[in-house]
Amino acid sequence: MTIQILVIKLSALGDVVLALGPFAAIRDAHLDARITLLTTAAYADLMRASPYFDEVWLDDRPLPWQPRRWIELRRRLRCGRFDFVYDLQTSDRSEWYYRLIGPGSRPNWSGIARGCSHPHDNPSRDDMHTIDRQNEQLKHAGITSVPPPDLTWIENNGAKFEPTQPYVVMAPGGAPHRPRKRWPTDRYVDLARELEKRGISSVVLGGKDERDLSEIFTQACPGAQNLIGQTTFADIVGLARNASGAIGNDTGPMHLIAAAGCPALVLYSSESDPALTRPVGQSISVLQRDDLAMLATADVIDALSIR
Repeated sequence: MTIQILVIKLSALGDVVLALGPFAAIRDAHLDARITLLTTAAYADLMRASPYFDEVWLDDRPLPWQPRRWIELRRRLRCGRFDFVYDLQTSDRSEWYYRLIGPGSRPNWSGIARGCSHPHDNPSRDDMHTIDRQNEQLKHAGITSVPPPDLTWIENNGAKFEPTQPYVVMAPGGAPHRPRKRWPTDRYVDLARELEKRGISSVVLGGKDERDLSEIFTQACPGAQNLIGQTTFADIVGLARNASGAIGNDTGPMHLIAAAGCPALVLYSSESDPALTRPVGQSISVLQRDDLAMLATADVIDALSIR
């Protein structure tokens, strides 16, 4: 009988990228198992293209006042007849899913749910970098070797955008509800203009909800290639592979860029801690100021690594 494994990783993009090593380790530990990922819609296509999962389920994250959707999620989890669950989300929501499978017999479970078979019960887990925390969690579940994030399975070289060589990738956006995590947009424009003087073009990335940034770059820096709202995750990886360097805020695309092997400079304010969340890659640098508005363009140019 085939062993059934469930992996839970709902969001966000940076956390999904940092979980690629654990995904690979779980696959290696269960070569003959059928492994299902429970995730959210934004990451489904990316994970379906990966070599780690046999099936990807979508979690539509039911709200407390939506009992029918909770009942359907419970039915699906129970019908999966999973032998082992690796909860890499380890949130209040995913902990509740452990309860939802009951009453009665529950699968072996790696996570933080009270009463689970393989708890990650380190009281300092919230003070660990995501990579270290997940590696220790898997060690408690018997998986002792976890590789770094790997994106070599993505078949994309970014050629469809035909950027002018050499170029630097920029990710000037970020979570809209946390504006203090962003270096001011006019500084990115200044940086793009300065790089252009040095013969280096800029490729600007961002999500479809960052049209305000797109308009700014279109008007203030027409020499930059503005791809805001136009790229898939695979496109970002392809562009990063051929870039001379990258710079961005503490935002999800920088994790993709770093894992693709591009030298990257990530800017942090006091809103987040690089010791806990910094991207992982071959050549990653961090600049931090309590207030990113106090970070000068000249300081960024000095710290930016160009290959």
